[in-house]
Amino acid sequence: MPFNECVPLKKIFPKKMPQLPNYQRMFQIIDDVFATREDPDQLQVDEEVIKKLNEIHPSCLSEMADENGPVIWALMIPTTEKVMDDFLSGKISERELLDQTRVGENFTCLYLCSVTTLPEYRHKGKTKNICLNAIEDIRTNFPIATLYVWAFTPEGESLAQEISR
Repeated sequence: MPFNECVPLKKIFPKKMPQLPNYQRMFQIIDDVFATREDPDQLQVDEEVIKKLNEIHPSCLSEMADENGPVIWALMIPTTEKVMDDFLSGKISERELLDQTRVGENFTCLYLCSVTTLPEYRHKGKTKNICLNAIEDIRTNFPIATLYVWAFTPEGESLAQEISR
């Protein structure tokens, strides 16, 4: 069947839910894994957060996309050691972590906040490469020596271990 031919979805996916556009699929994964809407202590990514992250460093937010939109999103936050220690000890929440991170500080730690990858792009090394490229770019401006993570899944833990190597 030619790519541009219009075919009713129920003929292609009679027993399966049709594929959603990439943005919707990415947001669904975020809702399923992180449940950020249900946890006020987690970072809620909105325009204000995106603006602050871009001010800290443009590579805090990284994306890989295809013709249907994003397929990988990676969000990292450079911080100070004090902010990292306060977060890891439970003194501050993830939301407070970003609030206490000030533009222009000398960051030595990097929080791997969230990484979302569509299933068909997993286990191909692309997510790891996006993260490593972002880290290297951030390290051109900051002497990052420590990576830390709050892993929600075994895959997230595995990715963090691969990146740390």
